[in-house]
Amino acid sequence: MPPQQITVNARKYDQKIRRSWNGGLVSSNENLLVVVGRFEGDVEHAGLGLIKHDTVSVEYFWLDRWYNVFKFHEADGSLRNYYCNIAMPATFADRVLNYVDLDIDVVVWPNGKYDVLDRDDFERNTLKYNYPKEIKERAEESVTELIGMVEGCVFPFET
Repeated sequence: MPPQQITVNARKYDQKIRRSWNGGLVSSNENLLVVVGRFEGDVEHAGLGLIKHDTVSVEYFWLDRWYNVFKFHEADGSLRNYYCNIAMPATFADRVLNYVDLDIDVVVWPNGKYDVLDRDDFERNTLKYNYPKEIKERAEESVTELIGMVEGCVFPFET
């Protein structure tokens, strides 16, 4: 049975859609949805370089955590990298998954090394959107939690 097709919306704090794409919902439970997508064209990304078309993205969206994780595989199946968004917990209804992207990203390379990106965007948007204290604290706690998961090889970073 093929995965259920859903729409994923990455939103800004003001709820405007920043990016939207379709994917296949391959599993879900009360707290985690796993979606698979495929890049339909080449994308040049400042922190990742060229992401080639046919790159497969396995996407982990928690409904109770302040981040999501994308595991990118090359067309040949090899691990390209992980891309983690610090984000408010996702919501899912009527085949639409929404999350609010809080700008800070963590990139994890196949060798286990990682980089924290876009703190400057987070600081700019903290002022622009007037993020409450709780949002700022949760974002920083989530960076720390993700780094701990990476260093401990905890799901989904076990490969």
